[in-house]
Amino acid sequence: MPNDMNTPDQSQLVDAAIAELVVANRILDHEGVIDNFGHVSVRHPVHRDRYLLSRSRSPGNVTRDDIMEFTLEGELLSKDHRWPYSERHIHGALYKDRPDVNAVTHHHARSIIPFTMNNISLRPIFHMSSVIGKEVPIWESQDEFGDTNMLVDSMEMGHSLARTLGQNSVALLRGHGCICVAPDIKSVCMISMGLRDNAELVQQALQIGEPVPLTDGEIEKTSAMLLGKMPLARAWDYWVARAGYSGL
Repeated sequence: MPNDMNTPDQSQLVDAAIAELVVANRILDHEGVIDNFGHVSVRHPVHRDRYLLSRSRSPGNVTRDDIMEFTLEGELLSKDHRWPYSERHIHGALYKDRPDVNAVTHHHARSIIPFTMNNISLRPIFHMSSVIGKEVPIWESQDEFGDTNMLVDSMEMGHSLARTLGQNSVALLRGHGCICVAPDIKSVCMISMGLRDNAELVQQALQIGEPVPLTDGEIEKTSAMLLGKMPLARAWDYWVARAGYSGL
């Protein structure tokens, strides 16, 4: 039976997912969230037991040709001989352990690094940062793995990180960076930027006094509003234009 004319076929879904993933790489690089060693992925739009992620390349340089397809165990589904990210297991483990997650970022925004190594809370103090959620747990690799190269380069480590994340949207990695997860790529970009911004604002607020965080209700209601269809579309259009893709 032919496809309904209003329903995109599978190749169109995959093509659109790849295009959006490439733009997300460029946006997060342009906004100073992901540096030359961070990465962003999306769950495969047709095969939920796979995900799409660039080859090992700086996000600001990622193109469509760089996107690779992996199983949730991190196995490359092609004969491509280019290097994949060694930390791809972050993505596979999170997609495996969190069926609600369809997009993941791992980044090292410098404003969040101090909060990975102390007990100062990163609970939202800014309404636009409510999207990060009420809790920001910290993963301590030493607890299970001792001294390492500080990379999450095995499925065992990825699952450990996923346990620390729990049902939250963000988690910090001590002395390393953070992960952000969401149901879609636009939302994970907003959450990633919200975490960066909140870290900057908490540091500024601490210079003049003790920050007053948002209440549970404020976080829930404001994040639900900001992650709605209209605010996300408006934010995405803004980021796309800033990254130089306006009108495409």
